[in-house]
Amino acid sequence: MRLLVVEDDRDLNRQLVGALEQAGYAVDKAFDGEEGFFLGETEPYDAVVLDLGLPGRDGISVLSEWRKIGRKMPVLILTARDRWNDKVRGFDSGADDYVAKPFHMEEILARLRALVRRSAGLASSELACGPVRLDTKAGRVLVEGNPIKVTSHEFRLLSYLMHHTGRVISRSELVEHLYDQDFDRDSNTIEVFVGRLRKKLGVDIIQTIRGLGYLVVEPGSTPPAA
Repeated sequence: MRLLVVEDDRDLNRQLVGALEQAGYAVDKAFDGEEGFFLGETEPYDAVVLDLGLPGRDGISVLSEWRKIGRKMPVLILTARDRWNDKVRGFDSGADDYVAKPFHMEEILARLRALVRRSAGLASSELACGPVRLDTKAGRVLVEGNPIKVTSHEFRLLSYLMHHTGRVISRSELVEHLYDQDFDRDSNTIEVFVGRLRKKLGVDIIQTIRGLGYLVVEPGSTPPAA
């Protein structure tokens, strides 16, 4: 999962990015409204943390323009403005959630998990496919109740696929959602991660759809014809 943090306070931005990366996300950052708008307009994010009081271009303007051009990623507004009319403005501009400063980092993480989950049409923080369970809150993978040790990139890959169970995901889409903008992206590494995950899971839930990408399905299911 790939997120964007748009916050002009550099210390707070650093803290948010660090906590989100530690939670297993790929994170891009921006420190003003213009840069934030550009990234949100051109990059495919799974969710955005957006401050309202930004230099250059305020958060409401950024959000309104994103929605106007059809950008649908969930947006969590993070701001020192906690008056009810500010919240109404934010929601009417297209926000999905709102947190006032000061805040607890755990609340931000929980709200983002919920936004990503809802955008994928899921109800629980635990994703399941056959004997495989992925706990987005604890950041762990279990097979038949036994924890499986995976790397952060492997977890991110499995999480994205399981958030979109039943849909074929191309390599290019995986690359866009697994790495931040500064990462040296190489779609060939996706095959390596998939191979490692298959061995670690020991169950055939990740299927290759030749020429199209990868699909998570219940073990024993027949993949669609390419």
